[in-house]
Amino acid sequence: MHLIWVLIIGGIIGAIAGAITNKGGSMGWIANIAAGLVGSWLGESILGDWGWHLAGIAIFQSIIGAVIVVAVVSWLMIRMNTNK
Repeated sequence: MHLIWVLIIGGIIGAIAGAITNKGGSMGWIANIAAGLVGSWLGESILGDWGWHLAGIAIFQSIIGAVIVVAVVSWLMIRMNTNK
């Protein structure tokens, strides 16, 4: 049951990051979950493990990490499409 909650929270964090970066319309739910989980790992690695937690995920750090992940992936996708 914990895994389901982690996936739900990861998806919500990814959706929030997509909304903050204005890239949420082009992301699907799998990309939201991936961005949320990778962003959570990145954010907690950089900023530490403090503050509010849901399903073992630090919310503030995860949102910041997910914003970074979404911005970098969006930038890379734009660069790949312009180099064709």
